[in-house]
Amino acid sequence: MPSRVSNLHGLLVVDKPGLAGSAQPAPSSAPPAGQLPTSHDIVQQVRRWSGERRIGHTGTLDPMASGVLVLCLGLATRLVEYYQGHDKQYYAEVTLGVATDTYDALGKTMTVAPVPALNRAKAEAALHHFGGSVLQSPPVYSAIKQGGESAHRKARRGESVTLAPRAVTFYQLDLLALDAPDRLSLRIRCSAGAYVRSLAHDLGKALGTVAHLSALRREAAGPFTLDQAHDLTEIESAARQGAMAPLMLPPGAGLALPRLTITPEMARRLGHGQWIPHPEGGTQATQRADGADPGAEDGIAQAYHTDGSFAGIVRVMQTQPGGEFVIKAEKWFAQALN
Repeated sequence: MPSRVSNLHGLLVVDKPGLAGSAQPAPSSAPPAGQLPTSHDIVQQVRRWSGERRIGHTGTLDPMASGVLVLCLGLATRLVEYYQGHDKQYYAEVTLGVATDTYDALGKTMTVAPVPALNRAKAEAALHHFGGSVLQSPPVYSAIKQGGESAHRKARRGESVTLAPRAVTFYQLDLLALDAPDRLSLRIRCSAGAYVRSLAHDLGKALGTVAHLSALRREAAGPFTLDQAHDLTEIESAARQGAMAPLMLPPGAGLALPRLTITPEMARRLGHGQWIPHPEGGTQATQRADGADPGAEDGIAQAYHTDGSFAGIVRVMQTQPGGEFVIKAEKWFAQALN
């Protein structure tokens, strides 16, 4: 395995193993159901294989779920916050007639109920009810913090957990298949924070029965897709050969931020923490760091050197109404990363 000194800086898109679905199986490297890794387990494995201690993920996947898990390695961990909050796309399977405490196939059976006769029209009508912006109650077995502790830890100790409904958006809810008598296959595109487990649970009620999520595969997280993902066998093999770098994307790849080019003199001054004018600040850097609508006067952008290499994240501010735009380093990288 590699030495403990690593020079890996960038993004690694992992195809996380999980429970296999009936139509879209997980990778061949997937372990048995009782040994499914958490997102944290994946981070630990890649850390051990690569020798890079600085690794962070941009959003977890449940142990049962397979698919796209985006990791930031090395100096790119400083960019994790800018890669969070992406829309997601999933393939999901919902099994009717059985409800579990976790709302998925790994949970304890809580209720068994008959499944009414269904046809495609009824199933699609029920799905339509959940489309668009809705209030969704997250499952109590989740990583949501309550009093500084994950809700699932409290639930597993038998403590009462109540999580407030949250506004989420389902942009796409397609019924791919209705396999009588009790299985629905779906394709879902949703906002960050939406729980497909809760959707499965609520869909069961809407169809006059109970339900749980029996398979989930994340096909995309923002701009990152399964086409860019590497399974654990491939990553471990590359690490043993000291060849992980070709599997990785450069820092800044896929960032949904305006892009500014900076000259060497600008880079020098930004590296010293100075505010400097930028001629394109008003037309290119208009995305707010706090998520406000584009067009605001105070925002952030990604900066690139004239040779195309990533320089960092800059804050953009207009000196006064109608005045010039100036930029200052927000997350700056003194060394070349690509």
